[in-house]
Amino acid sequence: MPSILRLSLVLLIPAVAVMAFMPGRIAESPMLGFTDEGAGRQRALEARFDSLLDPANLDAWMKRMSARPQHLGSPYGKANAEFVASLFDEWGFETRIETFHVLFPTPRERLVELTGPTTYRARLDEPAIGEDASSSVREGMLPPYNAYSIDGDVTGELVYVNYGVPDDYKELARRGIDVKGKIVLARYGGSWRGIKPKVAAEHGAIGCLIYSDPRDDGYFQGDVYPEGPFRSEHGAQRGSVMDMPLHSGDPLTPGVGATDDAKRLSRQEVTVITKIPVLPLSHSDAMPLLKALEGPVAPSEWRGALPVTYHLGPGPARVRLKVAFDWNIVPVYNVIAKLEGREQPDQWIVRGNHRDAWVFGAYDPLSGQVALLEEARAIGALARRGWRPRRTIVYASWDGEEQGLIGSTEWAETHAEELDRKVVAYINSDSNGRGFLSAGGSHTLERFVNEVAREVTDPQTGVSVADRARARLRVNGEDEAAERPDLRLSPLGSGSDYSPFLQHLGIAALNLSFGGESGGGSYHSAYDTYDHFMRFGDPTFAYGIALAQTAGRMVLRLANADVLPLSFGGLADNVELYLDEVIMLNEDLRAETERLAKMLADSVFALAADPTETYLPPETETAVPYLNFAPLKNALAHLRESAEEYDVKAAAAVALSPESRAALDAILLRVERAMMRPDGLPRRPWYRHHIYAPGFYTGYGVKTLPGVREAIEQREWDEANAQIEVASSVLNAVAAEIDRAAALVP
Repeated sequence: MPSILRLSLVLLIPAVAVMAFMPGRIAESPMLGFTDEGAGRQRALEARFDSLLDPANLDAWMKRMSARPQHLGSPYGKANAEFVASLFDEWGFETRIETFHVLFPTPRERLVELTGPTTYRARLDEPAIGEDASSSVREGMLPPYNAYSIDGDVTGELVYVNYGVPDDYKELARRGIDVKGKIVLARYGGSWRGIKPKVAAEHGAIGCLIYSDPRDDGYFQGDVYPEGPFRSEHGAQRGSVMDMPLHSGDPLTPGVGATDDAKRLSRQEVTVITKIPVLPLSHSDAMPLLKALEGPVAPSEWRGALPVTYHLGPGPARVRLKVAFDWNIVPVYNVIAKLEGREQPDQWIVRGNHRDAWVFGAYDPLSGQVALLEEARAIGALARRGWRPRRTIVYASWDGEEQGLIGSTEWAETHAEELDRKVVAYINSDSNGRGFLSAGGSHTLERFVNEVAREVTDPQTGVSVADRARARLRVNGEDEAAERPDLRLSPLGSGSDYSPFLQHLGIAALNLSFGGESGGGSYHSAYDTYDHFMRFGDPTFAYGIALAQTAGRMVLRLANADVLPLSFGGLADNVELYLDEVIMLNEDLRAETERLAKMLADSVFALAADPTETYLPPETETAVPYLNFAPLKNALAHLRESAEEYDVKAAAAVALSPESRAALDAILLRVERAMMRPDGLPRRPWYRHHIYAPGFYTGYGVKTLPGVREAIEQREWDEANAQIEVASSVLNAVAAEIDRAAALVP
């Protein structure tokens, strides 16, 4: 699901550690959680692991698995599940295919028609390209559409709404434009796609069209396919518009696994299906609609790269939008492969990547899936030669991710009690390409990720992937990258299969990829093919091997460590950053509200406006109170003191008796769980993590300290005060768990 086109949401903020920039040299460092002797054995094991990796396997598997459309519920999707399961069996894993049954609509009717003042019927199709053999494979292909749109047949005036996020509707209101009873045209970008119809419906729109503007996703970025990697005029972005900020997974079984005997909601009871019909468009189909619009000229920052003056409307363009779906229950095939640990089999390291795609899926997700497979093959080979991990390793090839993280969510919900007891960490990947390490996740693992990143070689430069990522950040103006010993993990919102583990179950999670140099444009299109990947992606699979080396080391170290390699200084430091941000948010909002009130009192908006155009002053906002952040500051001080004490003692933990190490591991495993509350976040109880959550109006984009932050953003002051108390209790609970861990170490 993630795309390199969404750099604002999948942040290229790697977690690496400071080291001298020495081309060709990868420095060794202390290994968290290991004795010195154990670290030596571990590095020898990792050297053997590296020697087993072969990029030819990644090439062969991608070519095979992307040969035909393989979306959720498709015959080739099932065939790929069986193929992957056979590989894990061959490599010595205890393997099963676990099946769930979920709601998945596929389109029966799609129509977008400009009915006035001129006429145009949208093509709604991606033509075959002679230079790409796969693009001509039409059997079983889903056309461009948005899954979990409602059925509908609506006609109305058109309004251009930029990215279709809440602030865009405020700007429209100032220009006297109301979308009630109208169809909106939004461009991709600025938020996750499912936010656009959600906000449009909240403002009374009757339909939503989402198009790919070439400024964000096309020729403005570079040469288009097949000459270059970027989206061509007929390329369209499929995708789910399920309201995932409420919950991920099967819409009919929120909170429970979609097993045969699960109690299911009726479709009328479902909360995550859109309230209005939605369809995606290519920019060639959007162009006639934009040309037919009149009304005010769009603000400069709203204008895309099409050769037309961008008007807002409403009208005179009138559009008919009609969609109808087959609302089927289809099987989800998760492949689960287990290698049991020799000493602590009831502590699990889970490693996953999804397998399903909207069409062929060479980039998304097979570029990550084949790296995972090669990683697992090498680990299986080590096991067949006599090595066995201390803890159990579980590999997962997920189905149904594209529709709303369905396969991983149903598995996590079905096995929630067992996973809560056993899973130490979940390591995710998704799409992968040529370029720089991107790592996000739980900050209890920040130092651990740093250690690994400086021991993997970047295949293009010969330095560590840590060095290269740090250099990019510094070039991009991230001055902290030159000073902070560990670069920060990016906090995780949503958009891939880590979400049910981290934000619903409170399991420490990571999300890994390489990218930034592969171009874009094939995302969720019929051109996400083997041919496209081999021309513009990672044609030698060098970065597929780099991903296998990075994630493989993490799996092996977590599985083999004498004591779980968690540390807490990075957690405290990042939480302090988030607290500073929400305090500043409150202060900035107060200052801006006071500034706005003074400007309204002085009538400056009316005096500055062009009297020949409609431009209304903004509405008066209520005063912003001074919130009491003292409980959070005190809780943060407790967390920082606890983190410092444990991190100082951590090196001694490896010398504890086996019984004491087991007791310590049991406490460390619970630290991330302490960041949750069983009643979850306001208005969305499925999300229970109080440090990281997807934003209610961003979707993929993360909100840190989400209960407090979003209450301030929505000006819910009583809720903000209540959430400050909740977040304070969460931080104190986390600190208390760390104190328990520190007490076990002399």
